[in-house]
Amino acid sequence: MPAGESPAARLGEATAGGSGESGRLGLRHAAPGSGRGTGGGPGAACPPRAAASPLRRCSAGPGAACRAGRGRPGLVRSGGRGAGRAMQPAIVITEQPVSVSVPVGYSFTLRCRAEARTSLQYQWFCQRQSVCCQIPGATKQDLPITAQQTQLYTCRVNDLYRNAVFSDWVKVEVHPCVARGLLPQLWQGEPVIILNPTEQKVEVGKPLLLQCAAMGVPAPSYQWYCNGNVLEHQKKKKLWITHAKVSDSGTYLCCASNSHGEHWTNAVDIHVGSCRSEKFFATGKIALLVGNNRYQHHPNLMAPVTDVFELSVLLKQLGFQVVSLLDLNKAEMVTAVSRFLQLLGKGVYAIFYYAGHGYEHLGRNYMVPIDAPQPYAPENCISVQRILQKMQQQQTALNLILLDTCRKWYNLECALSQVQPLEPWGNIVYGYATCEDAEAYELQDGEFSSGIFMKYLKKHILQEKKVTHMLEDVLEDIGRDPLVTGKQVMEIKHTLKEARSLTDPICPLGAAMERWGCGHEPPRETVTFPCGARAELRFQHLFSNVMSVCAKLQDPPAHITDAHLMLRQPTEVDDVANLEESRPDQVESLLASVCKQEEQDCIFQLCGLQKIQVDVVLQLDLHYTQLSTKKRTCESLQKILPKSLLGQFFSQRNYAQPKYQNTPAWADPKGQQASLRTGAGHSLPSSNPSNSSSEPEENDESSLSELCSALLRAGPGQDHP
Repeated sequence: MPAGESPAARLGEATAGGSGESGRLGLRHAAPGSGRGTGGGPGAACPPRAAASPLRRCSAGPGAACRAGRGRPGLVRSGGRGAGRAMQPAIVITEQPVSVSVPVGYSFTLRCRAEARTSLQYQWFCQRQSVCCQIPGATKQDLPITAQQTQLYTCRVNDLYRNAVFSDWVKVEVHPCVARGLLPQLWQGEPVIILNPTEQKVEVGKPLLLQCAAMGVPAPSYQWYCNGNVLEHQKKKKLWITHAKVSDSGTYLCCASNSHGEHWTNAVDIHVGSCRSEKFFATGKIALLVGNNRYQHHPNLMAPVTDVFELSVLLKQLGFQVVSLLDLNKAEMVTAVSRFLQLLGKGVYAIFYYAGHGYEHLGRNYMVPIDAPQPYAPENCISVQRILQKMQQQQTALNLILLDTCRKWYNLECALSQVQPLEPWGNIVYGYATCEDAEAYELQDGEFSSGIFMKYLKKHILQEKKVTHMLEDVLEDIGRDPLVTGKQVMEIKHTLKEARSLTDPICPLGAAMERWGCGHEPPRETVTFPCGARAELRFQHLFSNVMSVCAKLQDPPAHITDAHLMLRQPTEVDDVANLEESRPDQVESLLASVCKQEEQDCIFQLCGLQKIQVDVVLQLDLHYTQLSTKKRTCESLQKILPKSLLGQFFSQRNYAQPKYQNTPAWADPKGQQASLRTGAGHSLPSSNPSNSSSEPEENDESSLSELCSALLRAGPGQDHP
C-alpha cells in the first residue's frame, strides 16, 4: 500500500472501480490513528455496509488484502511446496452475533467467537443511517449494550498475519414505547408480541397491509397464516398484498418464534370484495347431522340413515361444511357437539339436525343416544336447549335446529324441568318434525326408508327465501299428506328478526371452514400383485364415521385368467370392533346408488369409525388361474388404514388435514408385525351422572364444556396433543 494511503481509501478503490472515494460506499474512517496498532489491530478499515456486496475487499496492511464479506474468512496458502495448492481459511468465525429486538434501556451482550492459528484481535463497528463507525474501546469478543436506538453491528477479527474477517451484520431493534408489564419479570428472551394486526375491509384490487411486531433475544422470525394455512412467502413483520382478491378474505395471524419458543398474534378477520353490498351473508356455513338407528335397548329405526345422507348432499350444494354421523352413544354425541361448537363463530350459519328417538318434557327437548337404558331419564340423554345456548355464545348469525324425532313424554316419574331462557338475539329457528306430545313417522319406499319430515324438507330446502318461509312450505306439504293426517303436523318456532336464507352468500370471517376435519378421503391408488395384476382402490365416505373401501381389478396380464378380488380383514387379526357387522342395512344400498356408474369387484365397509383406537389392517386377496399350469393361485396384499384418518372428527387434532402420503403402503402380509393388528374398538367412556338427582337442569350433562373436556382426555386420539 502506498505511503499515506488510508485503509478506508484502499477499500474504496478496490470496490468502487478504483475511484478511491470511500464515500461511495457510505464508509468513513473510524477515527484518527485507528490504523495498525490502534484499537482493533492492523488494518482498522471499516467493514462494508450491511447492504454492500459480500465480496468487497478491505486493506489489512501493506501488501495484504482479505475478503471482508459476511463471515468470509481471510485465506492463506496451505503449507508444503508446489503451486496451485488449496487456500485454507486463516480465520474462522465459530459464533456469529445474533440480532435482537428489545425495549429501550434493556441491557444485553453481542458475542463473536473465532478461531485461527495465531492470537486474534476484535473490533466492533456500528452503522446507523448509512454511516459506519468504529466503536471506541470495543475490542473484546463480547460487546455489552444498553439499548437506546436501533442500529446495525458487526465485528472485525484480525490475526497476527494481518488477515481479517467480518462477522454477519446484526440488527439491534429498539422499541421505545412498550407498555408497562408487557415484558415478563424474568424474561428469558422468548418472543413477546407488542403489535397485533388489525381487522380490515378491503376492496377488490386495493392493497392489503397487515403488521405485527415482537420482541425477543434472538430477534424473532415471523410466519403468517391465513385460515390456518401457511403463507409460504409471508415471513416478515409486514404482510403486503398489492392487489387483494376475494380469495384473500379470511382469518390472519402471525407466529413469532425464536430459540426460546413461539408466540402468536391475535387472529383478525380480513374482508375483501363486495359481499357487504349483499343484504345478508354468512361468514361460514357449518352443519352437524346425527342419525341414530341401531339402539341397544329400544326399537331400531330405518329412516335416519337415508335422511341424514340426503340432507348432507343438499346442504353441501348450499355451501355448508357438513359432518354426518350415525349411531352415537351419549359420550360420542357430547364429543361431536363439542367439536361442532368449537367451529362456530361470529356470523356463521349453523345447522344442527337430529333424527332418532327423542322426547320432550315441558318445552325441553331430549335426544336419545343408542346406549340409553330402558326406561331412559334426562340424565341418560342430550338436551337440545343446552346445545342451542352454547351455539348462541359463538355469536352465530343463524341457528337452525331441525328435530326429526318424537315429542312425547313417557316417563312420568321424572321431575319437571325448568327451561333457561335464551338470549334475545333474534337468530333462532326450530323446525320440529311433529307437534308437541305427538310422534314422527317413517315411510318405507322400496329399499329406502324416509321420514315424513325429510320427504318434504328436501323438496324445499334449496329455495331462495327466508328460512322460516321455507319451513312453512314444508309444513303445508306435510299437512296435505293423507298418510299422516291427524297424526303428524310440523311445528315451527323462531325468533328470526332478519330475512336470512340458507342460500345467502358466504363471505369468510374465520378459519372454521378450513379447519373442519370431516369426510376427507385419501386419493385413489393402484396396487400391483407379484403376478403383475393391478387393482385400483377407492375410499368413499357416505358419512363422516362410515367409510367404504372399494377395489376394482384392472386389465389382468395375459398369463392369468379367471381372476377375482376379495377385501377382508386378515383372519389372524382380532376383529373385536365388528366393523362390517355394525353397518346399517341401508348403507349398502346408498353406496350402490352412489357408485352405480362404476362397477366395483369388492367393497368393504368400515362403520363406527369414532370407536377405532388403533390402525386397521385390510387384506386384498387375488384369486386366479395360471394359464401355463392351470393351477389355482391366491396372492395377498395388506393395507394399513391409520386411526388418525379413520376417526379424524373425534381426534384431538381434527383441525389438521390428514397427510395421506405418509400412510403405509401395501405390503406382503407375511411381513406384518403384531403392532399393526386391529385391537378392541372401544367406544368413548360415558358420563357418570348422579342418579339421585332428578333435575335435568343440573344433571343433564351438568356442564357441557366440562364433560367434553373429560371425554377428550379419556377418549380416542389422546396420543395426539
